[in-house]
Amino acid sequence: MALPRGAVRLNQLAIRRNFYKFTCCLGVRSLCDNVSSKPVPSSATEIVGDHLIYTRDHFAMQESLRKIIDQEINPHVDQWEAEGTFPAHKVFKILGNAGFLGVNKPVEYGGLGLDFSYSMAVSEELGHIRCGGIPMAIGVQTDMATPALARFGSAELKEEFLLPSIAGDKVACLGVSEVGAGSDVSSILTKAVKKGDEYVINGGKMWTTNGTQADWICLLANTSDGPPHKNKSLICLPMNLPGVHIARKIEKLGMWSSDTAEVFFDDVRVPCKNLIGQEGMGFTYQMLQFQEERLWAVGNVLTMMDNIIQETIQYTRQRKIFKLPVLYHQSVNFRLAELQTEVELLRSLLHRATALYIRGNDVTKLASMAKLKAGRLAREVGDSCLQYWGGMGFTSDVLVSRFYRDSRLISIGGGADEVMLAIICKYMDTLPKK
Repeated sequence: MALPRGAVRLNQLAIRRNFYKFTCCLGVRSLCDNVSSKPVPSSATEIVGDHLIYTRDHFAMQESLRKIIDQEINPHVDQWEAEGTFPAHKVFKILGNAGFLGVNKPVEYGGLGLDFSYSMAVSEELGHIRCGGIPMAIGVQTDMATPALARFGSAELKEEFLLPSIAGDKVACLGVSEVGAGSDVSSILTKAVKKGDEYVINGGKMWTTNGTQADWICLLANTSDGPPHKNKSLICLPMNLPGVHIARKIEKLGMWSSDTAEVFFDDVRVPCKNLIGQEGMGFTYQMLQFQEERLWAVGNVLTMMDNIIQETIQYTRQRKIFKLPVLYHQSVNFRLAELQTEVELLRSLLHRATALYIRGNDVTKLASMAKLKAGRLAREVGDSCLQYWGGMGFTSDVLVSRFYRDSRLISIGGGADEVMLAIICKYMDTLPKK
């Protein structure tokens, strides 16, 4: 008797959890041939009683990922932060072997074929990594550089770039932002001119996460002189091609363990077959990728904020001022209560947006609202909690100071707060008429 699809998936998750400890050592991928490539939302009866969208399968996946974080990542975070980089190929291979780099990607290319809520579960669990840089680098691989490729790329492109990225054999980066075009994606200047069966690419990309270690870049470039929203295309570009130059590794305020590069392209020739989907649709594809990127970022920082608040509670319960634990001063425990309430409200918004997204709805407005709130709330949590740590909070010895530095990026990267506000206003029809 054949197992129901849900049972097959549960069995698959159990296999990954139970056999992670030696599949990592052997460097072998767990099999997922019986999993459908079509995302199937979990039925209401499977939802765990105290959660809006997560089932036992989600929690089993998080439990398995937590073991990897505790054994393979967190013991090295301080060293990688000090070195200003982490071994992306090594870490990604471990995650790829365990199936965590293609949770919602097609089974035929090594993914699990699950819906986006499982990516959110992974995102939230990665928040237990004790820095922001490594989760961000993983998110670039899974939910920023590869969604458009998985959705619109040719079979040949997916075989060359998506499959090894899911397996952890290749590191990906995303090439959108430029020196003069950050949140204003329509203003990019990098050009890809068609000559015969190749594109010749000239230009540069800035603030490229994973840039110094990446094997390929999902590059947004102008492929015609048409209107700015219809003249762009996404192209898979190997980083070892002649003419690709890593100008420098950028030193940053936070996210120290994540390498960030400035990249230049000087007459780089790429086959036209490396185009993702249709020419001229790159801006649209990138906007779709932004939905998943922004939701992913919110899920990740939620867990970080939970951890910062809890560690602050523990510290202020022990630390005394005027013979009374800092925590027992009303101004402190009331403020922590306010912050935790805000975190829970944001979690509800995120899970509502995720539930709608996996049903096929456009959640651009909700995703923008969630990212806007996440960036601002992270600053509040970091600032308030650091204050309660006193002098210790101003050192590099505690997580709260690292979070204070790392979380500032949320209001800038992936669309600045002001861009999120403009998107929300557009959906509210409150922008001035042109």
